[in-house]
Amino acid sequence: MSTPEGLPERLIVGISGASGVIYGIRLLETLKSLRVETHLVITKAAEMTLAYETELKTAQVRALAERSYAIADVGAAIASGSFATLGMVVAPCSIRSMSEIATGVTSNLLTRAADVTLKERRRLVLMLRETPLHSGHLRNLLALSEMGAVIAPPVPAFYARPESVDDIVDQSVGRVLDLFGLDSGKVTRWGETGRGRVRALPGGADPKAG
Repeated sequence: MSTPEGLPERLIVGISGASGVIYGIRLLETLKSLRVETHLVITKAAEMTLAYETELKTAQVRALAERSYAIADVGAAIASGSFATLGMVVAPCSIRSMSEIATGVTSNLLTRAADVTLKERRRLVLMLRETPLHSGHLRNLLALSEMGAVIAPPVPAFYARPESVDDIVDQSVGRVLDLFGLDSGKVTRWGETGRGRVRALPGGADPKAG
């Protein structure tokens, strides 16, 4: 299955060391159900966070992806622009990882893959997990936005009337996948009844418009 642009339905998922590792896990689970090929890279700090926030082992999370890479493997496929993908999501995205990507001074495979995504003009989405933000953070985020990255903090949508943490996570992950033209089937959409079932179009276009 391919996108209208001819790229394979293949997405890079990065999990960095911020709180909210569940976002990366749920993203992998959802993409697996959508039969989208996933390429995963996890930082050492993310492995520590995984132990703090879940009962899962790193190997179990890696098993959710089509392929998983060591954080130091800067010669991996996802480090090259010739490896075609829809783009990359960093979920969650730590301030350190964000800062490396913003400056282009990358020290590991996650930030290298993100830098490649930007240079190839593919979609990079950063689910930033930090608050409050000081001026240095904001300057880096502005630089990333100007380079084409999408800054998408996982902010709860209370109009969806979530009944559990899972509902909040599903809504946030679903909205991120909307940015790639992928419908998780778990998003409560404003102005619609129930869960959205129509596959989103690239760029957020309304399939019923026109």
